[in-house]
Amino acid sequence: MAVPKRKTSPSKRGMRRAHDRLAKNTYVEDAESGELRRPHHIDPKSGRYRGKQILKPRED
Repeated sequence: MAVPKRKTSPSKRGMRRAHDRLAKNTYVEDAESGELRRPHHIDPKSGRYRGKQILKPRED
C-alpha cells in the first residue's frame, strides 16, 4: 500500500481543494417575458421553450 512520504501542508491541501466548490446556477433573461429562467429549460410560467408552446401556461 502506498504511503505519503511527507505530510501535506494546509496550504497545499487548500490549493488542491480550491476547485471542489459547487458552481452557482446560471440564469438568463427570457426574451419574451423578460423574467429569469435556467438556460435550456422550459419557462414554467409560460410553458414555452425556444419559441414553441410545450406546456400549458401555469395560472398563479
